[in-house]
Amino acid sequence: MKTNAAATGRRLALLLVLALPAGCARQAAPPLQPAPLPSPDRLTLTPIPFSQLPGWNDDHLAEALPALRRSCDRLSELPSDRSIGEDGSGGLAGDWMGPCGALRWLASDDEKAIRAFLQSWFEVAQIGNGHGDDGRFTGYFEPELRGARHPSARFCVPLLGRPPGQPANPGPQSAPTRAQIEAGALAGKAPVLVWVDDAVDAHILQIQGSGRVTLEDGSVLRLGFAGSNGLPFVALGKILKDRGKITASTMPVVRAWLKAHPAEAPTLMAENPRYVFFRLMPPSAEGPVGALGVPLTPGRSLAVDPHFIPLGAPLWLDSLDPDGVKLQRLVVAQDSGNAITGAVRGDLFWGAGEIAFDKAGRMNSRGGYYLLRPLLRSAPLA
Repeated sequence: MKTNAAATGRRLALLLVLALPAGCARQAAPPLQPAPLPSPDRLTLTPIPFSQLPGWNDDHLAEALPALRRSCDRLSELPSDRSIGEDGSGGLAGDWMGPCGALRWLASDDEKAIRAFLQSWFEVAQIGNGHGDDGRFTGYFEPELRGARHPSARFCVPLLGRPPGQPANPGPQSAPTRAQIEAGALAGKAPVLVWVDDAVDAHILQIQGSGRVTLEDGSVLRLGFAGSNGLPFVALGKILKDRGKITASTMPVVRAWLKAHPAEAPTLMAENPRYVFFRLMPPSAEGPVGALGVPLTPGRSLAVDPHFIPLGAPLWLDSLDPDGVKLQRLVVAQDSGNAITGAVRGDLFWGAGEIAFDKAGRMNSRGGYYLLRPLLRSAPLA
């Protein structure tokens, strides 16, 4: 009886505890707070000496001279009081007259003189985004396609020019999608510039924004970006990964899968609604033309976000190539792209052909870069 009474007492005590409000039994867990949104990028520039540039003494600087000279040619065409960069981070166009004038006297094979020129006329600043100086660097290339001026059973994929009267970047409200355009929505409205033999390569050409087409007689047409239908871009790698078709979304893997599955490829590619229009470039064009308006130099032209980085300015890149080899070299900001956003974000132009395609398609590296700007700079005008 005594044992039963004790057990009964313990059960009653337990029931009383369970009946108490939860706050009396234990401390309530605090409500979960949503993760803070990342702060927007803001350009930060931290001055450093040339001696602290990683790999500064190892680069073949002469390889960057063609790109640097093209930038100087473009900057010299601007009014002297024009700001270089949206916030004048590159000074004024007039500030470049000195270094660009001195550049004309440099011998293209004198590495010592080129290095001394840069150290005499420029200062270096490490680029940050307000919450770090580490960013992502990818690659792009110039596609090479086969084509004809007239359609045939082989050459049946049209590359279109922008419809007359349509702005380069129209609003998305009334824009036809890729699927609608490929079904003929712009027939008779958009000119056909050339017919090519591969829909996958045509799509990749649109992603890159420019390229060249070799015709049956051996002549070459060079195509440049002329605008788009204004709809957002959806990466083919994302589309295929979301469908469980691939595990690695590099461009070589994406292209190989699409070409190996011709029955599925058109439907999947149509899920990228963005469509790009082209224009014929002059036969004398030395290469694809970037946002700065000058031909790009393989391995030395970099696409950047011009909201942060001044187009035309030299940069020191510190990253890795697709094979993990150090990529520390002088490059020049000469292009931009819809996917290239943020203060520490770059896209390296690798050139044309299959080797460039492989390098560009696999590059996805972390790293940073540094801005070289004239040592003597004027304050931007209000």
